[in-house]
Amino acid sequence: MFGDMMNKIKEAQVKVEETKKRLDTVTIQEKSSDDLLKITITGNREIKNIEVSEELLNDKEQLEDYLILTLNKAIKKASDINEAELAAAAKEGMPNIPGMDMFK
Repeated sequence: MFGDMMNKIKEAQVKVEETKKRLDTVTIQEKSSDDLLKITITGNREIKNIEVSEELLNDKEQLEDYLILTLNKAIKKASDINEAELAAAAKEGMPNIPGMDMFK
């Protein structure tokens, strides 16, 4: 029984690692409300691309504000996806342990 439980835990770990690798290929694109700034980020919260409109290049303060707002939105979306995917992978491989129903 204990060996079976350990195997299931190892399987869960493998699934989590596979999910982390897959999240490197998942991209999320977030843009400012007026499309002057576009951010591309992976499901593992790695920024892949930033596109800045010529309009924003003339106003340093506005560009900084746009970067902060848009990056925070992109990171939030990526974090939500990351957490949901990793939780699902971990839950799927976990053994049935009495009293641990609250985690399902």
